[in-house]
Amino acid sequence: MTAEVDLNDLKRRMEGAINAFKHDIASLRTGRASSNLLDPVQVEAYGSRVPLNQVANITVPEPRMLGVSIWDKSMVGAVDRAIRESNLGLNPIIDGQNLRIPLPELNEERRKSLVKIAHDYAEKAKVAVRHVRRDGMDGLKKAEKDGVIGQDESRAQSDRVQKMTDDTISEVDRLLVEKEKEIMQV
Repeated sequence: MTAEVDLNDLKRRMEGAINAFKHDIASLRTGRASSNLLDPVQVEAYGSRVPLNQVANITVPEPRMLGVSIWDKSMVGAVDRAIRESNLGLNPIIDGQNLRIPLPELNEERRKSLVKIAHDYAEKAKVAVRHVRRDGMDGLKKAEKDGVIGQDESRAQSDRVQKMTDDTISEVDRLLVEKEKEIMQV
């Protein structure tokens, strides 16, 4: 295994952390409806917990309304309960096999709590990136110790890993600032 392949793998793993962070913050609510809003909702269905989109279709019929069409009539109660317990501040209205979910205006307190959640997601992403960096640095130390690469090469590779880490963390920070502005916008 060459050190170059190792760097590509580290870059791929760091990009994976950014993609997971983007997915997490996409589910945070801003002023408008988005089907991503219900991504974190897990429904107790058929003896296990499954994502909501595996038991229903999610639509956005109006800018401040979500629609959930449940495929199995027996799952209506479980889906309603899962949405209410999801800590998203939503109260579905049952309409046969469909749920209508009006999105209330975000008050200042709720906006601040959403920003706090976004910061938690960002911190998890940064921790994941740092774990990738640690794995890379450990691999370089081992390669140097085993005589696969020299001390100068190890130092150069370490600098590249650190630069990748710094770039990735600054990307997480940039995405967080954008999301914060979006959430706090009235």
